[in-house]
Formats: sequence, C-alpha cells, structure tokens
Amino acid sequence: MKRLSLRSSLVVLSLTLLAGCATSGSDEAATAYAEATRPVSALMGDQASSDLYYIEFRARSAESYGHTFAMFGKRDRAGNILTREVAGLHPASTSDVPYVLGHLVPVPSETGPSDGDLEDQYMTANWRIDLDKAQYDDTIAYIRQLQANSPVWHAVWANCSGFVGKIARHMGYRAPSPMLFPENYINTLKEMNT
Repeated sequence: MKRLSLRSSLVVLSLTLLAGCATSGSDEAATAYAEATRPVSALMGDQASSDLYYIEFRARSAESYGHTFAMFGKRDRAGNILTREVAGLHPASTSDVPYVLGHLVPVPSETGPSDGDLEDQYMTANWRIDLDKAQYDDTIAYIRQLQANSPVWHAVWANCSGFVGKIARHMGYRAPSPMLFPENYINTLKEMNT
C-alpha cells in the first residue's frame, strides 16, 4: 500500500511539473504529457486494457476560426482515455505573423499539438472511433508518414482540416471539404460516416 501511495505521489508531481509543457507545441511535450497522465493502474501493468485503442477527430476554439486535429492512444474497457497524443497541422510558431502570412503563402508547419489541443474545455466538436491493435498500428504509421511529409501550412491548400481528412480517408471514411470551419468540419465528418 505504501508503494502505491508513493507512485501516486510521483504521478501527481510529474503532472504538476509538466502542466506548463502540455500545450507547448512540441511532439516531445505531447509524448511526455501522455506518459505523465497514465493512471496508476497503467503504471502498475494493468494488462486487461493493453489492447484497446482509439482515435478522436477534434475541433477546438481559438482566437480565429478554430483548429482541427486528431488525438489518439490507449483507452480502458469503459472507454476512458488512458494515454493521448496529438497530431495536427499548424504554423510552426506561436506568433501570429506566420498564421497571417499563411493565408497568402505557405509557411513552415508543425504536426504535433498546438496551444490548447490538450485542454478539453476548448473542444467544440469530436468524433471518437475505437480501434483494435492492427487498425491502430496502421493508422499511426500513416499519421507518422503524414507528419514527416507535411512541411508547410496554408489556410486553403494545406490546412488542419485537410490533414485530418487525409487520416480519415486512409481509415476508409469519407471526408468533407477542408474549407469548412473546424467545428463544422468535425460534425460533418461524423455525420458523413455514421
């Protein structure tokens, strides 16, 4: 019992230290956050939930028209999220300048989490799909390929909704026009496929 209490304390301490990094915009921060937010049962090797996975297509609010991205990881048998990682396409800066320029010309991009992606209170729409191990591995391999081959962001030609649409189409789903605003995009994606 004392060991469980010590592990719980370490998890809380890790969460506290990583809270400021959770939305920093780097892939490393997302991985660290996912590891830190694993429940104690996962840290203790709970094998009962080791083969349950999900992907969730999400939209969140932002100072502009919002952002579309995918969140994925492990879940338990009740559907509760155990780990989460984010993939989405956005300008590679926290400055507004590349974002504004990206409405005219392509700008360098990042494909991990952006500020606010891991904060559920900003979510405006979502569609979660449960996956088995083979489906998850195939989807994640495709996401990694997209991340490696998405060097620019442009509001029209290479935007966050188009990035999510590529993932959905790879999984065998239909995707709406990437010109829809994020909340409408995710809601339409869900309606088209359910």
